[in-house]
Amino acid sequence: MRPTVAQAATKKYHLGTGRRKTAVARVRLLEGGSGKIQVNGRDMEQYFTEDKDRAAVVVALNLVEMRNTLDIFINVNGGGFTGQAGAVCQGVARALKGMFGGDAPQPTDGEEVGGMIKRLRDSGYLTRDGRMKERKKYGHKGARKSFQFSKR
Repeated sequence: MRPTVAQAATKKYHLGTGRRKTAVARVRLLEGGSGKIQVNGRDMEQYFTEDKDRAAVVVALNLVEMRNTLDIFINVNGGGFTGQAGAVCQGVARALKGMFGGDAPQPTDGEEVGGMIKRLRDSGYLTRDGRMKERKKYGHKGARKSFQFSKR
């Protein structure tokens, strides 16, 4: 069933994209929610089985104290579970930045909003972790490991 125009106007989504190694996460934040988090159509507790990965998903929300006021829908692919959790963390932080008007001119209560964005940036959640796997070189076993060298 499709929502009517009035229902679609009341729902406000904020989008964010996060990347880590080869994982890419597309995050949608829905204002006025109950704190539900879905990852690839499944509940977050079912998708991320390790506590450190679950903590990485919600750490930016806890920083701005909006854990139970937003519904989050995440599509993530590529990489492993830890890389995906890191990508989701950056995607949530970027969506929160867009929600607080990080791309638009500051509203009248700009100090509080700017403070939220500054806290996200200072904590490092808006910065991409650029470490990637180094490629294998020709004439070598791996990226750096070589075959045994014999002089004679």
